[in-house]
Amino acid sequence: MSSIASLAISGTARGLEAGEVLIAEGDEGGNLYVLEAGQLSIERGGVALATISQPNALVGEMSMLLGRRHSATVRAVGPATVRTIPDARARLLADPELSFRLAALLAARLEATSAFLVKQSQQNPSGNERGLLASIFAALTSPSEAEIGVVTRHDLF
Repeated sequence: MSSIASLAISGTARGLEAGEVLIAEGDEGGNLYVLEAGQLSIERGGVALATISQPNALVGEMSMLLGRRHSATVRAVGPATVRTIPDARARLLADPELSFRLAALLAARLEATSAFLVKQSQQNPSGNERGLLASIFAALTSPSEAEIGVVTRHDLF
């Protein structure tokens, strides 16, 4: 039985120093990275989005799956170690169970994001935030075909 963590064990370990960039926004994608130890910060357009510190956390999946350049910069907050899964697309295509596990991980992230947005919407039933939250919901539930490169199924939500 394959798992992302077990696949990462076979990957190359890379040590990062504080401030060192693992992924630069705009660079070519294709590899996946699994955090082994330390913390990584995620920034997009100069805006801090998240800090990742959970061992076995995955980064680089969006550009790999969408076949695009990286949409964010990932850098080490302090000393960190990551494992690289090179040419991840080919490895996922060869292992349906592993692909399913990645899909489940992404679905869990979307669920957490949706739950957070619902909570924010309930806490701010009027005002400017309401319009912003409605725009975010629309973007999450209706990506354009051009954005994802596949036929959109409107019955998913």
